[in-house]
Amino acid sequence: MDKHQYTRFCFLSICIGSIALVFAISRCSISFFDYSLRKLEFSFPESELRRSFYNAGDENRVVDSRDVVSQQILSVRSSNSTLRIKPEKNKKKKLNRRRMVEVGLSKARASIREAASSNRNATLFSVDLPNTQVYRNPSALHQSYLEMEKRFKVYVYEEGEPPLVHDGPCKSVYAVEGRFIMEMEKSRTKFRTYDPDQAHVYFLPFSVTLLVKYLYEGNFDATPLRTFASDYISLISSNHPFWNRTSGADHFMLACHDWGPLTSKANKDLFNKSIRVMCNANSSEGFNPVKDATLPEIKLYGGEVDRKLRLSETLTASPRPHLAFFAGGVHGPVRPILLHHWKQRDPDMPVFEYLPKHLNFYDFMRSSKFCLCPSGYEVASPRLIEAIYSECIPVILSVNFVLPFSDILRWETFSVQVDVSEIPRLKEILMSISDEKYERLKRNLRYVRRHFELNDPPKRYDAFHMILHSIWLRRLNLRLT
Repeated sequence: MDKHQYTRFCFLSICIGSIALVFAISRCSISFFDYSLRKLEFSFPESELRRSFYNAGDENRVVDSRDVVSQQILSVRSSNSTLRIKPEKNKKKKLNRRRMVEVGLSKARASIREAASSNRNATLFSVDLPNTQVYRNPSALHQSYLEMEKRFKVYVYEEGEPPLVHDGPCKSVYAVEGRFIMEMEKSRTKFRTYDPDQAHVYFLPFSVTLLVKYLYEGNFDATPLRTFASDYISLISSNHPFWNRTSGADHFMLACHDWGPLTSKANKDLFNKSIRVMCNANSSEGFNPVKDATLPEIKLYGGEVDRKLRLSETLTASPRPHLAFFAGGVHGPVRPILLHHWKQRDPDMPVFEYLPKHLNFYDFMRSSKFCLCPSGYEVASPRLIEAIYSECIPVILSVNFVLPFSDILRWETFSVQVDVSEIPRLKEILMSISDEKYERLKRNLRYVRRHFELNDPPKRYDAFHMILHSIWLRRLNLRLT
């Protein structure tokens, strides 16, 4: 072996020996690391054990600290350790989002209280609310509306299929029910959120009108309506935690059909705790204006207001030769009294049980100073909104009817309320209203029309937004722990 061969041999020997040494050391290190982990995991003396409570759903179980340490070690050693940590982070994020919702509501309450109690300059809200006479507190309303536009978010449950859910009538006497559902289902409305943890309220988007159409008509049994509503709540409460968290107090249903209250009795929490937005707002039948909101009954045959009731100069200048007008069926406790005293008794007050076919209902409304609005089987009637549209001062003849938006509107500034016991004196009461007061009532009535109109797309302060604002006000009064 020459000198060069000997040098190469030595170099290769050194390399092979180094590799073998490194391999041997690494094996020893791994074995020692595993041994150390085992000792760390299982070598706690009994005197050092501590017991703690681990909350798992609705149960509390006692957990040995060794189990906790073992879980932590396994978590570190697992290749999926990030998946084990992520649920806890998500939970914290959700709690933070829910906390921020409540913080935002607290700020909104404070700003509204300040606006309500201070003597704010009317110029601050004169553009949005130029006629301050018709509002209980225009400053508070303005601030509340701004806070709603800034913060309010509604989560719409996606469970269910049309036509019973996510659909509603848009061309009928109950059109407001369908139009509201359609607006909330459209992604373009800024009030809808797809993140339930950022929502202030949760909408149950079933249509009572369509429940009646598909589940009642022909069967003459209302039980399926209640069964459906009960099953729907069971479905969303099993799929999501939100209903059970508040017993439905931050949820709302919306119904214009007369059987809205009946359907809401399907679940005791829906009836007693949830926000029920209904046309049939009868305080003697469980309607609670503190938590429930009145829905204006807006009839839209063909999907829009009758051309005779559309806002125009002709409507405003229409002569009013008749003092008062009514035409309608004899049902409920109030109408028989009205018809008994006034049915075709006085030419100044045309009162009909049913209007003859050759006469037009809206022509009479447009030619009358006052429109009589008695309750029927139920307290609500589309006649009230039709009177507003026709600029015919509504004369409200009802008992226990909570008027739409009455928590913000002063109905006495654009309508006349007459006690049922005073119906025999009806003409005398209406004749005693001075021309000056009548013009003021009419001027205010023309102004509030904006709050009872359904627009496509919706406009600020119109019926859609006023309904939302009614829900917003009730959510403001609800403090969630």
